Amino acid sequence: MGQLKVKQLVSPEEKALYTHYLLKDLKALEIMLNKNLIEKEPIRIGAEQEFCIVTEDFSPSKKAIEILDVIDDEHFTTEIGKYDLEINSDPLELKDNCFSELYHQFKTLLEKAQKAASTLDTKVLLTGILPTLRHKHIKENWMTPKPRYGMLNKALKDSRSQDFNIHIKGVDELRLFHNSVMLEACNTSFQTHLQINPDEFVEKYNWSQTIAAPVMAVCANSPILFGRELWAETRIAVFTQSIDTRTSSLVFDEKQSRVSFGDQWEEGTVTDIFRDHVSRFRSLLTSDGLEDSLDLLKNGEIPKLRALQLHNGTVYKWNRVCYGVGGGKPHLRIECRYIPSGPTLKDEIANMVFWVGLMHGQTEAYKKMPEKMEFKDVKNNFFKAARYGMETKFKWMGKLVSVSDLILKKLLPIAQKGLEKVNINSNDIDTYLSIIENRVKSKNGAQWMVESYRNLQKTKTGFEARQELTAFMHKKQFSDDTIDKWPEPNNHKFNCTDYEPIVKHRMQTKLFVVHESDSLELVSHIMKWKKIHHLPVVNNKKELKGLVSWTDLIKLGNTDLKQNVINIMQTELITISQEKSLEKAKRIMKEAQINCLPVVYNKRLLGILTTNDF
Repeated sequence: MGQLKVKQLVSPEEKALYTHYLLKDLKALEIMLNKNLIEKEPIRIGAEQEFCIVTEDFSPSKKAIEILDVIDDEHFTTEIGKYDLEINSDPLELKDNCFSELYHQFKTLLEKAQKAASTLDTKVLLTGILPTLRHKHIKENWMTPKPRYGMLNKALKDSRSQDFNIHIKGVDELRLFHNSVMLEACNTSFQTHLQINPDEFVEKYNWSQTIAAPVMAVCANSPILFGRELWAETRIAVFTQSIDTRTSSLVFDEKQSRVSFGDQWEEGTVTDIFRDHVSRFRSLLTSDGLEDSLDLLKNGEIPKLRALQLHNGTVYKWNRVCYGVGGGKPHLRIECRYIPSGPTLKDEIANMVFWVGLMHGQTEAYKKMPEKMEFKDVKNNFFKAARYGMETKFKWMGKLVSVSDLILKKLLPIAQKGLEKVNINSNDIDTYLSIIENRVKSKNGAQWMVESYRNLQKTKTGFEARQELTAFMHKKQFSDDTIDKWPEPNNHKFNCTDYEPIVKHRMQTKLFVVHESDSLELVSHIMKWKKIHHLPVVNNKKELKGLVSWTDLIKLGNTDLKQNVINIMQTELITISQEKSLEKAKRIMKEAQINCLPVVYNKRLLGILTTNDF
């Protein structure tokens, strides 16, 4: 989709014309399969490395396009957010030391990106979800100003006709209504591509579905979003909900989200998989560059199936079917989309090696998976892995088994044999599979991040902890130490606060609040129980209406406390924005001779800052 000048499908005529080309593409694919025109060998691999751009204080940066101009390399392209970029690797034959080659290719390109970023006072960061993301970073003014992103955003919004309803429950809970697809920008992935022989495509695709859960469990690296501890791999929930075109109010609507694991085992041929996508999901976009693929075939040319690829680009299966043309030859691939970016390049390559090894190591015992496992068990395994990561128990071949036992006892040996089967260098096999083994025995990225975040919060506010966490990740991302060897940040003398701190760094957000109709007797008890001196007064919209202090209660003396908060609360309040500097906040409090400064945004209470917080 990124290579085409796209536009939204609006008129019936446009939809009919696009559908005409789409159906021709499906027929052309079927003809190419029947005539053995699809390339069967050599098998190639490739990957897409998404990464974040952050400022000197490790917050998201808007300079992705500027950095792209400085880099000036066709391997790089934009992503939907102004703080994300992507690298597309060159395809490599699956043999010898191809994974080491891929590692060095990405290392060279990432160093190039880091050098370009440094000229604009920014940094690159490998992470599944950037810990310092805030709600303001998912507004449309943070969307990359490229027409295709705006078109996709408008098409998905028009298709849905409602705000996107985001609700994710983990240790914490996130619930918000959002009016664009920009929540997708929170996710950064390491998307791996494996070319598949067309004769065994459906068999291999079903196997890729089977192994998705254990692979994701050991790769999980994205447990925190907006300061909340959610799923081990929160990207799965975020992406599913951020571009879901289904609504709760429409009776005849798609039963499956555009981002999905699927609802059943696949059967037939790869054409049947594409037909199912076309049947389930209406096309959103079109392009002026569409071609009559049947005419091209008749003339001895290989079609690019542009209409089909455009449609496929808006259907986001976690294991996605892909068609492509390279060197004039058509091929089929499976794109593994659930592996997160980071925390190190070595970890990412290890994840890919494990997955590719499993794909090629499939034994007879794991052939014809629809006969051996219920699809709902496989799907349930996938979402349990996303939620709980390495703590998951899977239903595997009729038995309950832990992630660690499944990987160590069954899957790692399968992966090793699969890699040996395609003649991968033995040093690469040992190096990268040992990273997976050590991670199982130690910790993965999600476990490290949760433990580190919790410990940092013992001495820092949540926002400070997330910046410290991000700074530490940046420091370690290009080291030889993979995540299983990372210590927790508080074990090291490392400080990321070499910049002007703002109110958000120190404000308290876990607040007790009262309402105007609450009794002063209750207020006085809350203050005593919780040892606090100030209670904000809010309405049902969480808008700040006043403030009650311990001093206000003292002034009442022996007055009856059964009266309501509204009778004594202070309403002439001085407030501040969370973006203002701490020095300014301190100055305001000193000049006004106050000990509590409410932090607000659009009248809504976000937190409070007291003299104790300094």
